[in-house]
Amino acid sequence: MFNMHRLEIFVAVVEAGSFTSAAQTLGLTKAVVSFNIKQLEEKLGVSLLARSTRQVAVTDAGERFYYQCQQLLQETERVLNDVRSEHSGLSGLIRITTTPEYGAHIVVPAIAAFGTQHSQLRIQHVSSSKNDDLISGRFDVAIRLGQLSDSTHHAKLIDQFEIIPVASYEYFRNYADKNINNLKQLADAHWIANSCLAAPLSWQVLTPEGNLVLFRANHTPMVMADSAASLLAFAKRGAGVALLPAWLVQDEIAEGNLKQLLPNYRFPRQGIYALYPNTRHVSEKVRTFIDFLQKWISKTHTNSLKNINI
Repeated sequence: MFNMHRLEIFVAVVEAGSFTSAAQTLGLTKAVVSFNIKQLEEKLGVSLLARSTRQVAVTDAGERFYYQCQQLLQETERVLNDVRSEHSGLSGLIRITTTPEYGAHIVVPAIAAFGTQHSQLRIQHVSSSKNDDLISGRFDVAIRLGQLSDSTHHAKLIDQFEIIPVASYEYFRNYADKNINNLKQLADAHWIANSCLAAPLSWQVLTPEGNLVLFRANHTPMVMADSAASLLAFAKRGAGVALLPAWLVQDEIAEGNLKQLLPNYRFPRQGIYALYPNTRHVSEKVRTFIDFLQKWISKTHTNSLKNINI
């Protein structure tokens, strides 16, 4: 039987990169950390760490063992939290990652409301434009947008949202001598494109007549950006036309900062997914949060989306 505390110490050493830093993080002495790692290696019969005078490096066996320890510790924490929650409500730590824009607009308010209902639960929100790995990042839930790629994780569809082409009135003053009234004119526009997408300017579009057609921009994008926030900022400054989520631009349209183009045309709806690790035991806090978020989005944002013509 392995000492779980020793596994926690090993994970801390790997993540900190040294015995001294791990000891400070854990509130232990360096000698205690070193002793427990030595005992763990003797128990396994393999070297997990290669030591030098300044740092420690993980061996091949140690790296494999590190990822297994992460999963085991996460699974243990989920089981313990579920047992505790039966008597005292949700507790422990839940780590949630989102994109910066969707997190700030939608998820953070939901997390705040969720936290008030579960005062014993500690919540850590990580904002990242990268699709960080759930296991290595030790995340309980990741909120992903768009078309979900194949994944080994569980995924639940939370909601869907419209994407709409928008431009500022300054754009029409600087670049266009007339309004954009059809797909051909839209294809000839100066575009701002998302560099994170494989084909940012090629989409299936539903026409007002109910026909599904392939839309492609005729020119290389004037500007490329890697985040929705940057695309929005460029669009507001008149740099071109951008295809952006309705939840991000609805207030800008209502305030007259942006104009929705071709409101009778429909670009593909995008999904909002909650991803969580594919483990045998899904913790109560994860299930409860995902259900709460789904209800929050449905209740809070359905009416606000009616303010724009989609």
